[in-house]
Amino acid sequence: MSRRMSQSASFPDDFLFGAATSAYQIEGAARDDGRGESIWDRFCDTPGRVLDGSSGAEACDHYRRWPDDITLMRGLGIQAYRFSVAWPRVVPSGRGVVNARGLDFYDRLVDGLLATRIQPFVTLYHWDLPQALQDRGGWAARETSEAFVEYADHVSRRLGDRVRDWITHNEPWCISILSHALGVHAPGIKDLRTALAVAHHVLLSHGLAVPVIRANVPQARVGITLNFEVNLPASPSAADHDAARHGDGAFNRWFLDPVFGRRYPADIVADYESGGRLPGSALEAVRPDDYAIMSVPTDFLGVNYYTRQIVRSQAVRESDNLPVTLVRSPEAERTTMGWDVYPQGLYDLLCRLHFEYGPSAMYVTENGSAFVDVPDRHGRVEDAPRLAYLRDHLAAARRAIDAGVPLKGYFGWSLLDNFEWERGYTQRFGLVRVDYATQARTPKASAEYYARVIRERRVLDA
Repeated sequence: MSRRMSQSASFPDDFLFGAATSAYQIEGAARDDGRGESIWDRFCDTPGRVLDGSSGAEACDHYRRWPDDITLMRGLGIQAYRFSVAWPRVVPSGRGVVNARGLDFYDRLVDGLLATRIQPFVTLYHWDLPQALQDRGGWAARETSEAFVEYADHVSRRLGDRVRDWITHNEPWCISILSHALGVHAPGIKDLRTALAVAHHVLLSHGLAVPVIRANVPQARVGITLNFEVNLPASPSAADHDAARHGDGAFNRWFLDPVFGRRYPADIVADYESGGRLPGSALEAVRPDDYAIMSVPTDFLGVNYYTRQIVRSQAVRESDNLPVTLVRSPEAERTTMGWDVYPQGLYDLLCRLHFEYGPSAMYVTENGSAFVDVPDRHGRVEDAPRLAYLRDHLAAARRAIDAGVPLKGYFGWSLLDNFEWERGYTQRFGLVRVDYATQARTPKASAEYYARVIRERRVLDA
């Protein structure tokens, strides 16, 4: 089917159009109502960690302004809202005493969503580990997997009578490699051995939590969200193809394979253990029964996709543990994050996941772009590049459905401009502009376009 035909075709009747956020990036109220310290609070308080020296302490003040944000979503026709629960707001010390005021907030949020017929999708972990657990080893310690299951039990017991759709973790690659090998995100550790232990314990906690959620939630639908990049070789050379293999394996397959019952990919284990790069085994955190736990059946796979990577072989650098270098394509459009705009990659990725791994259902749980947004003299934000990005990726998603992919929904990242982790407030991903000085919200042209798509249930020309 041609791209034009795909754009004119309607999305299936049960396809959900949603928007996504995360707790630390929008909630604010970092010290209110009994919330405990998270690793991101500590990270942001460390000079030099965040580009503009900011933090999520106030962010978008969603903790207080959530009714207005629900009204915004309703005005846009948003059908589903993917948000995360802040672990330190619910269990301030990571284990033990539950903070009732923290759970009360999510109670109110869920009730408000349902009152406006917006379907809640709860992500249990989007990177804000309680600092108290980090002080005891964090995700590198197996104990944290057990603590996560207790936390998942608390939240699913409280919200499970109203919330059916649950995501255990958001982007284990970021939780492990980006945060513990590259040191870019909290807690800012640079050690590959630690990062691989973290990756394993995160996936293990997913497998342990799924049956607990199912036990607490009638007719639960449970999944995990992984982030993906399409890795392309910079040249036809065998070395660059091998670099693309490694990039795909370390970024994508290391997390996909154990979730789908294939163990960790042997070629990447060999890569990690070759040349003395890794002290000890890449699999030293793994116990014999762990593979069966990690591959617990789930109801859907969450797919986060933003960009591609063009890779070239290079000598391994101790500073980043990567045997590849990234190459910029001179003709590619890039976002202000420096990421290539490559909608074909979403189509290719969804088809690959369907035909190679066979999840029963998939959602695009994040997809979006950062650009410079400047209101005009009338206050409008004509964000044409973001609108085009949204249009072309929705078209790619629709083409994937035509190819047989069981894609059930799309969540744009993000509902609001927000705190963008180590970039602070220097990047704007939102469909809605936030004036951080006044907290005023202004839907951008991309949001208006998305509202039209939702109404007509098809990809529209700009």
